Amino acid sequence: MITECLSYAGAATQYAVEVANGTILACKWIRLAAARHLENLERPGFPYRFDDATANKACEFIELLPHTKGRWAARREKLKLGPWQIFIVCSIFGWLSKETGLRRYREAYICVPRKNGKSPLAAAIGLYMLRCDNEAGAEVVCGATSEKQAFEVWRPAKIMVEKTLDLRKVLGIKANARSLTVEATGGSFIPVIGKPGDGASISCGICDEFHEADTAELYDTLRTGMVGREQPLLLVITTAGFNTASPCHDLQITAQRVLEGALIDEQLFTVIYTIDAGTDWTTVAALWMANPNLGVSVSLETLLHDQQQAIKNAGKAGVFRTKHLCEWMTASAAYFNLVKWAAGADATLSEEDFKADPLYIGMDLASVLDLSGVVKVYVRSADGKLHFYVFPRHYLPQDRISLPQNQHYQKWADEGFLIPCEGSALDYALVRTDLTADIEAHSVTALCYDKRYCDQLTQELYLATGVTLVEVPQIPQYLSLPMKSLDAAILDGRVHHTGDPVLTWCMSNVVSKVRGQSENAFPEKQKPANKIDGAVALLNAMNRALTAESTASQSGIGCFSM
Repeated sequence: MITECLSYAGAATQYAVEVANGTILACKWIRLAAARHLENLERPGFPYRFDDATANKACEFIELLPHTKGRWAARREKLKLGPWQIFIVCSIFGWLSKETGLRRYREAYICVPRKNGKSPLAAAIGLYMLRCDNEAGAEVVCGATSEKQAFEVWRPAKIMVEKTLDLRKVLGIKANARSLTVEATGGSFIPVIGKPGDGASISCGICDEFHEADTAELYDTLRTGMVGREQPLLLVITTAGFNTASPCHDLQITAQRVLEGALIDEQLFTVIYTIDAGTDWTTVAALWMANPNLGVSVSLETLLHDQQQAIKNAGKAGVFRTKHLCEWMTASAAYFNLVKWAAGADATLSEEDFKADPLYIGMDLASVLDLSGVVKVYVRSADGKLHFYVFPRHYLPQDRISLPQNQHYQKWADEGFLIPCEGSALDYALVRTDLTADIEAHSVTALCYDKRYCDQLTQELYLATGVTLVEVPQIPQYLSLPMKSLDAAILDGRVHHTGDPVLTWCMSNVVSKVRGQSENAFPEKQKPANKIDGAVALLNAMNRALTAESTASQSGIGCFSM
């Protein structure tokens, strides 16, 4: 256990040691963050140093501030940083450039479950940046997608000022209705909904609950507003969310790559409190792993009760796992296990290695204005079980890709994961050309499709190539078994894919409502923006791929009935 006699800086390093040696239960990302800190302390020729005095100063300031809610506020107690919070604060403020003496970290990404005290911590950091950072005309901006969320950090900061005489008199901070100001330095701390004006010169930008943002507009504006400052801080503090196409999820992937050493960014600090892949989320250990403030601001009794409710009610499981275990579930009641799906990703997969294996192609072509998916599934038998190797393609009109709210589509198109169709409509001729190439290059066992938008295209392909066609009506009778079997194969590690982000997004958007007395599963989405076309294309292919061994010799036009 971390001893009381240590300085804050010493406590931060001891926390890292205890995480690294397993004394403190933590997930992979926290273990990597701890290892990064410890390795940097001993790294020869490293251009940064860990300054105990600077780290201690920030923590000392924060612990002079009062609680603003709950029993601690009622007893007029001051903030007491936990070891994990000391590690965060000391890391952000304690690492300095050896050459300039300026802070190393310009950005901090902190992902932690609800009720672990992230908003008061962000408020305290904002106040420190306002008055104790030696920044003339400091501009601290707390931004969020809604007024309510923007005030979740700013309001505690205001209450801290109002309750602390020294902040008002000695440091000269004045609390106004919608701003905190320092007359002596011209500094300000304000909440912003949406994004600050382009003229802002931000010294500290706090992006609260970033997972709620559909676009990176706020984040980008905060970041670009800092270019005139010598040592700005962009603090992103959030829980996980329900949209893996969001800029927050993109930032988390970047942070994870930094922790893994796959990407070098010495100015990004990150901690991600969640559970390890494969951890049973129904256990008490999972609660301790993901919630660093468990037993302090997070009630173990309440969390255990909520966990049991989520175990009993599948509809609550997604919300519980996202908000209390920081797992990105996308749909609040996502049908497929995204952790297991992610484990099946292998970017080295090549179709050239599967030419001798049965190939099933699934299609879900949406209206001319929407996302369309074509998914190829190769089938192999190993250890008496079928394994499925998935290669997707997705199409979308360029006009849709270019809309401001579709930044995720723009990113995927730039990266080559989304095929743009010129203009405002799906290019059926392009889809037909690509499918013809597939059929000519491989022995396609069946082309499985939804008749609604594919009927003419598939007939043209049949006349030109003779490919076997299988119409898959979009009703539970034809999709329930493929959906359940695909889910089982994912859990069993028998689904292998390239890690295509568009297909992963579609899979994460799939929810299911029980249809009829037979409890058939059926793919649905919670809102129109949550596209599932790629997932449905995969299910169409699975309709036939599940019978790989028995249908390999069939040909002609037909409809598989289960």
